[in-house]
Amino acid sequence: MTLTDQAAARRSSAAPLLHVEDLQIELITPNGIVRAVDGVSFSIGRGETVTIIGESGSGKSTTAMGVLQLLPPDLAVLSGHVSIAGRDVLSDRKAITSVRGRSIALIPQDPMTALSPVHSIGRQMTEAIRIAGAADSTQAARERAVLLLQQVHIPDPASQLKKYPHQLSGGMLQRVLIAIALASEPELLVADEPTSALDVTVQAGILDLLLELQEQRGIGILMITHDLGVARLVSDRIHVMKNGVFVESGDVRQIVDAPQQDYTRKLLAAVPTLGEWDETDSPTVPEAAGKDPRHV
Repeated sequence: MTLTDQAAARRSSAAPLLHVEDLQIELITPNGIVRAVDGVSFSIGRGETVTIIGESGSGKSTTAMGVLQLLPPDLAVLSGHVSIAGRDVLSDRKAITSVRGRSIALIPQDPMTALSPVHSIGRQMTEAIRIAGAADSTQAARERAVLLLQQVHIPDPASQLKKYPHQLSGGMLQRVLIAIALASEPELLVADEPTSALDVTVQAGILDLLLELQEQRGIGILMITHDLGVARLVSDRIHVMKNGVFVESGDVRQIVDAPQQDYTRKLLAAVPTLGEWDETDSPTVPEAAGKDPRHV
């Protein structure tokens, strides 16, 4: 048995960090009741990344928000079973407050809007750290904030604490959100489209960071994405979602290399690929323009 197989065996023998069984979410809308999630089941073990992928409106983010119970209680009705760190958070409504922001943490979707524009990075980080109970004084919270920014590879972290969100790039803000999520040292991260607002180069850096943190801490990750290219890079297992149900589930290699459903094949076909360079397709300036292309 290889080291990889041994690690997989250890993960499978341990109790899952998250266990979801027959989760149904009904949303109350002006046009009636809509079943946005219809009986999905999955689990995540320590050190695993499980990805829910699908097009916009498929129910993937609703599933994540339902697990975290961040949907408006007067507009969403949840049923089924959701266990986080061994606690059933659906049957015991108070249980979620003891695990959310502690055992499980959220990395929001859009770094440009997830942070308050009128408060400094330092204030928002120290507040999150104090709420998580990770520091008992303002000075201790500030020192931990600096350490967290170092862990997510933000240069000169002490000076970054003084800045406001508009002074940082999208990639830097996403790292700040990851640092805030790590403040409570969670066992499980829910990453809701963590790279959707970023360019490809920055996306790669964020995904590398998440994998690095996972390797260092052994955290589980629930990844929500519409990008099968992202899912291919980070996932152990993939659940393909359409119209509130999983139409295909399996190991990442099986889903990517041998998809069984036409919907999954269409998602794969939508991933852009680079073709061979053809000099005949390169743009040129017509001679009739009276310009030498070398000087354009």
